[in-house]
Amino acid sequence: MSTLRPLVLCGPSGVGKSTLIKRLFDEFPNKFGFSVSHTTRQIRPGETNGKSYHFVSRDEFQQLIKQGEFLEYAEFSGNMYGTTAKAVQSVSSSEHGHRRAILDIDSQGVKLIKMNHAHLNPVYIFISPPSYGALRQRLEGRNTDTDEAITRRLKMALHELHYARKSGSFDYIIVNDDLNRAYALLRKVVLETPDEGERLSRV
Repeated sequence: MSTLRPLVLCGPSGVGKSTLIKRLFDEFPNKFGFSVSHTTRQIRPGETNGKSYHFVSRDEFQQLIKQGEFLEYAEFSGNMYGTTAKAVQSVSSSEHGHRRAILDIDSQGVKLIKMNHAHLNPVYIFISPPSYGALRQRLEGRNTDTDEAITRRLKMALHELHYARKSGSFDYIIVNDDLNRAYALLRKVVLETPDEGERLSRV
């Protein structure tokens, strides 16, 4: 493993994690690498197996669990998602230029890594919406989910926000009330140059 600490990004669906990560990759294409997760859900149009996710059957996923391959895994909307140690190590390998690994996981995954894989010593970053109401507006405005799916995502968001408020859960909390401001803060954190006064933005 590289001596660079992996970056763990967590936050509710619709908060803008993917947009922030894309900006980071666009600005620093050779400095960071995304840890590709495994999932049992069906591949969607525009996705690539091995790049968007490693798409596997539920039986294959269960076998990886039995083999102890996952750093963390969870089930959401009837589908399994997980991050393997191999996926994180692959990002940091010489083949990929010793890039710093980025993991996009939920709070359950954060708890599992802290409990079972503390040796990874990642930097934990929570991306928060400015408010619960603002998150609801974002999810409804996307027009990509059913009302049932939005309700499910909002329920999960409440658990994530509650966990983020607990002392010591994350090293940094960045409130995405303005995309440019949020990215500037994330950039400082991942480049390890945060100002002390901006170290934490509270939920």
